[in-house]
Amino acid sequence: MIRRIDLRGADRALVDYRAAVPRAEFDVEAATHLVAPVLHAVKARGVEAIREFSAEFDRIEIEDIAVPREAMTRALEELDPTIRQALEESIRRLRATCEAELEHDVVSSLGDGATVTHRKVPIDRVGLYVPGGLAPLVSSVVMNVVPAQVAGVRSIALSSPPQKNTGGLPEPTIMAACELLGVDEVYSVGGAQAIGMFAYGAGPCRPVNLITGPGSIYVVAAKRLVSGSVAIDSEAGPTEIAILADDSADAAYVASDLISQAEHDPLAASVLVTDSETLADDVVAELEKQVFATRHTGRIQQALAGPQSAIVMVHDMEQGLDVVNAYAAEHLEIQTRDSAAYAARITNAGAVFVGPWAPVSLGDYCAGSNHVLPTAGCACHSSGLSVRAFTKSMHVIDYSREALAEVAGHVVALADAEDLPGHGAAVSVRFEQ
Repeated sequence: MIRRIDLRGADRALVDYRAAVPRAEFDVEAATHLVAPVLHAVKARGVEAIREFSAEFDRIEIEDIAVPREAMTRALEELDPTIRQALEESIRRLRATCEAELEHDVVSSLGDGATVTHRKVPIDRVGLYVPGGLAPLVSSVVMNVVPAQVAGVRSIALSSPPQKNTGGLPEPTIMAACELLGVDEVYSVGGAQAIGMFAYGAGPCRPVNLITGPGSIYVVAAKRLVSGSVAIDSEAGPTEIAILADDSADAAYVASDLISQAEHDPLAASVLVTDSETLADDVVAELEKQVFATRHTGRIQQALAGPQSAIVMVHDMEQGLDVVNAYAAEHLEIQTRDSAAYAARITNAGAVFVGPWAPVSLGDYCAGSNHVLPTAGCACHSSGLSVRAFTKSMHVIDYSREALAEVAGHVVALADAEDLPGHGAAVSVRFEQ
């Protein structure tokens, strides 16, 4: 069901813990060669090319790529009230945390008449991608749209693949969530062609400045190729969970959390790091029991048996901390005694879930955190989606004559040092009249 990796005798000075816990193969570079023609076609022929690719890849003939507003209104009217209430609570909680992290202008006074203002400016227009493959991720609508709205983005476009069961429209729950959030520019376009549409514009969709949202390897490859002309949030690979647990952890909880990530995709990674043989054995027994009680047994079995999933045995929790910090998981759960203290020592993770009552699935939907997170070890240098992703920084420099005079000599000296006398003259001329 799931293999074991024994690192108990490993010397950190000699063993690369990040390499010792392998991940699924996810060759984005190879995929770029497949999606490049798609992007070129969308750039050259717009909607015509999109229709052709929808027929080829999605097996759906579509006429209008724009989703009619009435279709979204109807989807919300027909939405199960229980799901609507859950979406509304998810939106409320995420909006609260986004508003709390919204940055304001900072003014630095450097002397009389000399100020530099650090301004946070919302990006003008963004394109949000929501997958619709193995699972229609309605929660990704919330996770992408809310921080963009709180940041003050004025123009938001969203795209999700067309579905056969809706006559070529996106999944009804995705349309309903868009209506609930007030997003009225929605497109029924999936895959690399959606990324091309956002980057270059096509039909009613104008080019955007930033593209966010997870997707297949083809979506990721397309985002890589267009990133020279438009900003992207990240290159998200298969989802992953790591759990740091000692013998105080409940094996049933640990197993269910491993399964919850394996449910996403056969390439999903489920990793348990523990110093307890007993817990490891109990978790294996729970997996055997729980996996066969789930709906997506085959998919889960593939993920758990894959090279990207394992139970990693460590000597103690100190070594366990070293392993999980090196692994830099998208989602990291801490199920140990004094879990908050261990969580405070985590430096590399997309999001940290503390204790037995904070499973990753809470963060997927209603924790108030964002579930669009760095994968493939990128949490060692990147952050999850937030309000900051939808803003940019700008310095505003305001100096009076007296304030410029105070540093004029320094500017001229540095300009001469760089053999750029025109730079110095641009200052000196102001005091020669």
